[in-house]
Amino acid sequence: QVQLVESGGGLVQPGGSLRLSCAASRSIFSFNTMGWYRQAPGKERELVAGITSGDSTNYADSVKGRFTISRDNAKNTVYLQMNSLKPEDTAVYYCNAKSRVNVEIWVDYWGQGTQVTVSS
Repeated sequence: QVQLVESGGGLVQPGGSLRLSCAASRSIFSFNTMGWYRQAPGKERELVAGITSGDSTNYADSVKGRFTISRDNAKNTVYLQMNSLKPEDTAVYYCNAKSRVNVEIWVDYWGQGTQVTVSS
């Protein structure tokens, strides 16, 4: 069973920074992609940033230029550096890992989530 454990959330003032970490219980090379999603109250879960095993990255338009996703393969950890935080970034942030079983089937793994609150 794969475990993803997030950390680094908390309360921060607008304009501040936080770094989220997601530690996997097995080599992150085994996942095709890893990413961060978020869900605010009353809203659907949305992709924030993703990174492939080949280090290609993608970002939601709302966070481009402010957030950076990275990975440390030796530590089996993926990070989300969040700068210039805004109140609308407030949400529960979830780590996700995807493994492709075959051409049609993907398996998703999720962490338990970490709360990020941006408020003065």
